[in-house]
Amino acid sequence: MGAEDEKSEFALDRREMLKTIGAAAASLAAGGLASADNADGKAAGGGRQDACVEHNPYGAPPGTGISMPPYYRPTPSVRNRNIYMPGTEPLGPDEMRIIFMGSQPWPPRISQAAECIMVELGSGKRCFFDFGPGCMRNIVANQVPVCEVDNIFLTHLHADHICELPYLWSFAPFAGRFKPIHIIGPSGRTPELGTRAMWEGMKKFLAWGTRAFEGTGPMPAMDSDNVTEFNFRDDGSVCYDSDGVKVIHWRRSHAMDGASAYRLDWNGLSFVFTGDGKPDWLTAGYGKGADVFVSEMAVDNINLWAMKQGLPSIFGALTLDIHHTTHYGFGYLANLVRPRLAMATHLSFDHELLNEMSAGVRTHYKGFFTYGIDNVVVNVTKDRIWIRESSLNDLAGVHSPDPKWMLQNMFDGKMPTEIPKPKYTIKDNQEQAVRDLEIDPALFTPKDQMRPWIREFPANAKPEDFLPQPAGVLRMPKT
Repeated sequence: MGAEDEKSEFALDRREMLKTIGAAAASLAAGGLASADNADGKAAGGGRQDACVEHNPYGAPPGTGISMPPYYRPTPSVRNRNIYMPGTEPLGPDEMRIIFMGSQPWPPRISQAAECIMVELGSGKRCFFDFGPGCMRNIVANQVPVCEVDNIFLTHLHADHICELPYLWSFAPFAGRFKPIHIIGPSGRTPELGTRAMWEGMKKFLAWGTRAFEGTGPMPAMDSDNVTEFNFRDDGSVCYDSDGVKVIHWRRSHAMDGASAYRLDWNGLSFVFTGDGKPDWLTAGYGKGADVFVSEMAVDNINLWAMKQGLPSIFGALTLDIHHTTHYGFGYLANLVRPRLAMATHLSFDHELLNEMSAGVRTHYKGFFTYGIDNVVVNVTKDRIWIRESSLNDLAGVHSPDPKWMLQNMFDGKMPTEIPKPKYTIKDNQEQAVRDLEIDPALFTPKDQMRPWIREFPANAKPEDFLPQPAGVLRMPKT
């Protein structure tokens, strides 16, 4: 089956839909719901009941469901068809892997971090879309080396989409990040409302912590910036083009100017993330035919929302009507885009509302659909898609980067001949009188465990001292 056949007509045509509604209404008026007693097609009132008109839009054979496509099959790199075990599946050279590292706007939940999606490509490149609070715990648990977190595309500057950036920026140097993190995001109505201004403000916010860390050792990733701010009005323009990966952006209607959506294209595969906003014609156009189309979604039940939040209903209406896409709107937009897979994210994954959310989507969209919540994993090739969840350990630690990756990506393939000097010393940052109040380590450290304490960065430190070491090896420069 070709790609066009796979993207065949999803929605019932208007005449067929009206016929279905009319038949259902007539059946209900006659009290003629089908039962085991009239399973031969005769209505309880003695009349004939029309056959069900629902059908699989992909032309799949009987017994395969009314929304599942024939290309829902494990991709070549999948080793376990039921769960994804981080670190055990090298990605095929022609595959894309998408992992949802966060999916919740508000309130914070143990099971859902705020919005963040990682797109991993068979070429080895990773891109991240939004970086909301809590996403780092999922990134670490999914065994993504922290120093390899790069190319972060921000859809807009709401807190639930950006506020894990300070955490990453502060600690990435301790995980081997020597180059500044690449941040890509939209401008605002005025310069102070754009991505670059946000980044500068974040650094001011972190000034105390940054100087404290820079007194510990050289932090070159903190000494410079790599921020790409594009004009949010330039719909369809390229904001990233490197190593065969091209990303375009366009405007979204989300309460204020400066919200954007993205489309990533690589090796004949495409990924679209709308960020937040109302259903719009730009997204319908630029997202057309994507392999994976991800949009935010909110349930249009403001009274229930208000009851659960403990707020007046008008706040729910204002939030939804100004900012977000309803579950009906999601289905309408997905039916215009016609992706191979449509995914809803940025939602509270309330089990009692799953049927309502899905029913709203299905009012317009009959194709392949699922939810993008924390640690959902999607593998994509040109002829297959497979969906699982990560199997994670609550105590998972940081995964060390490959030394070869470090050499190539942090040092441009050449081992540096020297280590830069720290910007500050401990003496620059702390009064001696405070340090004099410290308890002598010899009073609490076992004698056979006493080691020389390093209280200033060693002047004779070598570049190889900063490469990841094999387990059990402790290498420290002489003081």
